[in-house]
Amino acid sequence: QVQLVESGGALVQAGGSLRLSCAASGRSLSSYNTGWFRQAPGKERDFVAVISWSGGATYYADSVKGRFTISRDNAKNTVNLQMTSLTPEDTAVYYCAQSPKYSVSDKEYNYWGQGTQVTVSS
Repeated sequence: QVQLVESGGALVQAGGSLRLSCAASGRSLSSYNTGWFRQAPGKERDFVAVISWSGGATYYADSVKGRFTISRDNAKNTVNLQMTSLTPEDTAVYYCAQSPKYSVSDKEYNYWGQGTQVTVSS
């Protein structure tokens, strides 16, 4: 059974940095495309970033481009999201998910973690 577990969420001040990790059990993360999404209170879940199964391609939402970096560590079977220059608008629950497609649509992702809370104070 596939299980994705996010970690690294925390309370941080504006301008700070965090590193989120997504660990997988039951399957190799390197065999599938992995995306990060986030959902703020009262809002829909939004795409943040995606990395291809090979790690050779990445894509970011405009709102995080230049501040967030997605990467994979195949040896540890993890996908990481390095977040810098955080603002209160980045406050949300962050989810990692897997998809056979390299996609920005959450509808294409069939395995999801439980999420990790990121709170950015002003």
